[in-house]
Amino acid sequence: MRSMSSFPVTKLALAIGLLVAQAPSFAQESTLASAGSGVDEIYIVGVRENRVSKGATGLSLDIKDTPQSISVVGRDLMDAFGTNNLNDALKLATGISVEEWETNRTNYTARGFDIKNTQVDGVGMPNNWGIVTGVMDSAGYEKLEVIRGANGLLTGVGNASGTINYVRKRPTNAAQGNATFSVGSFNSRRAEVDYSAPFTEDAEWAGRVVAVRETGESYLDGLENDHTYIYGVIDGQLTDDSTLTAGYSYQDADTVGNFWGGLVLSNSDKTQAEFDRSVSTSQDWTYWDTNNTNAFVEYTYQLSPDWEAKLTYNFRRTENDDQLFYVSTSGGIDKETGLGLSGWPGKYQDDEDAHLLDGSVTGRFELFGLTQEVIFGASAAKSELLMHNYETNPEEPASGALPPFPFKRNAIPEPVWGQKLLYEDSGQELDRAYGALRLSATSDLTTVVGFNYARYHRDGNSSGNDFDQTEQKFSPYAGITYDFNDHVLGYVSYSDIYQPQDYTGEVGDYLDPAKGVNYEIGIKADWLDKRLLTTLAWFTAEQENLGTQAGYTTGGRYFYEGRDIDSEGVELEITGQIGSLTSVVLGLTKLTLEDQQGADTYEWVPRETANLAINTKLPRYTDVAYGLSAKWQSRTRHFDDTVEMILQQESYATLNLFASWDITERAQLKLNINNVTDEKYLTSMYNVGFYAAPRNIEASLKVNF
Repeated sequence: MRSMSSFPVTKLALAIGLLVAQAPSFAQESTLASAGSGVDEIYIVGVRENRVSKGATGLSLDIKDTPQSISVVGRDLMDAFGTNNLNDALKLATGISVEEWETNRTNYTARGFDIKNTQVDGVGMPNNWGIVTGVMDSAGYEKLEVIRGANGLLTGVGNASGTINYVRKRPTNAAQGNATFSVGSFNSRRAEVDYSAPFTEDAEWAGRVVAVRETGESYLDGLENDHTYIYGVIDGQLTDDSTLTAGYSYQDADTVGNFWGGLVLSNSDKTQAEFDRSVSTSQDWTYWDTNNTNAFVEYTYQLSPDWEAKLTYNFRRTENDDQLFYVSTSGGIDKETGLGLSGWPGKYQDDEDAHLLDGSVTGRFELFGLTQEVIFGASAAKSELLMHNYETNPEEPASGALPPFPFKRNAIPEPVWGQKLLYEDSGQELDRAYGALRLSATSDLTTVVGFNYARYHRDGNSSGNDFDQTEQKFSPYAGITYDFNDHVLGYVSYSDIYQPQDYTGEVGDYLDPAKGVNYEIGIKADWLDKRLLTTLAWFTAEQENLGTQAGYTTGGRYFYEGRDIDSEGVELEITGQIGSLTSVVLGLTKLTLEDQQGADTYEWVPRETANLAINTKLPRYTDVAYGLSAKWQSRTRHFDDTVEMILQQESYATLNLFASWDITERAQLKLNINNVTDEKYLTSMYNVGFYAAPRNIEASLKVNF
């Protein structure tokens, strides 16, 4: 794998220079969310006209006024760079690492730790393990907000990584829609329709529907994916003071030839193996089918011009049906023979239902001659997981020593699956109460204080082990902002860390929650008539009992132990418009991670990352747009304790390009080229993943109606 450690200094600088040089002559037109507001208004009519996302604190604060670091990946940015799934969309965000350690499972990390908490429209949702199963389509979302650092105020739980707030698309006041058809490398095909229209002449009721059908093969040997996604939402005015929103989404994703675990890269002579990018450990009989169902109802009542009550119910169901094949080693691969790997087949079926009910009241009042804001509320979440596996015969070829690697897709016959067994039957509950107050002592000095009380309960049986665990925690939150002038704001913030963990110890018992504190100090400044926002932040966190892989049990299961981890770092983000037709997102992150002995730890986490996205239009022919996105990360390492050697990936960068042409007012052609430099790299060193895609293209036609 080629090292490209000089990329941020040379190629990123050159790319910025080439595109920004044109900025003074461009006409006014934005392709990213405004840096000054940082949030898009989502409205139907009446009381909904001023509705904004409140994912960070629950208060209607602009990004600049929020005492935390927040990045936004907007719809225009996702469309420009063809990020049709959430994994690719989040690669555009500052400070986020998308750890694709399997073809069907991914972890998102920030500031060195797993993002275990998500919000949908500002409402915290349970996200066990922090693992995203399957590739989720992005077509139903208007934008993604990434709130970096601890955010226990609204989620109720949280570590020092961050929270992702997925903001759904909502109906528009006027009828509008589009259809997009795409073809690309690896025989990929995609059709997408997005249509919104009012139901009544006065637009008091409106609806929107999004539908996607996508199929494709892969550069990985034998891997094929197809999925169908549909999302529908109705929004309207019940009375002059109340609104009702109801929505539903469903994704059916089927995969064959998928990984279970990643590549084995440890040779028996303690050198690191390297293979063709297409190499796979999978077999023809493997598959992983996932169904995701989400439904929500939101009722909002305007108590007065300054006070609003909201009640939200969210339901989520996830179903998995899979046949898998895991490959491991106890002594490494023999470089001469290719021998040294062992197999482990698995067949599983599971379904999980999650319910969340959240009620809150927000309001404004006058104090000290200034407008103040408050929120208080309560929520109750409950989830139930039922999981089965099938017996396998240890004498089967798939359960023993394997042929020389790389082997063919039909090298190992499918096992004769035995009896269906109960693997896990468990439930989780999270009840919480929360509140926050934004108090302005002067027109320049503002304090945000809040609290969160959470009670967490889990019980059931997993792998024959019974468990019954209850925890509760009261967590304060505080932030202060100060406007030095009309353009520059400084802030400090503090938050408790409280994160229940789904990691089990050596005897199968769940670890106690991770706890700690998180601090952040930053400065935010807007430029160019508030069209460009810069954020510079210093952060530090002290976490106790953080679940960390510690080895294998005699039965071959991973077990974890709690460790104390300290993190510290700086982040810089520049986002908004340069000139009148050019939009830019530039982010830089540098951090350190130390264990309780003060030694460097979690070496699979890149210590330095850089991301860039620029898009612009030709100054004299604005029907043509083009841009680039790039991401660089420093060297990462993974310790293979079975062979007792360190696997290493050198620093690398990826570069993506796009160009589009508005043929008419209703039709647009677009070409995306991904991994332009054909960089060869691994998707993750988190658990060691697989080789990422080589250079690939996608062409699309978008028709507006």
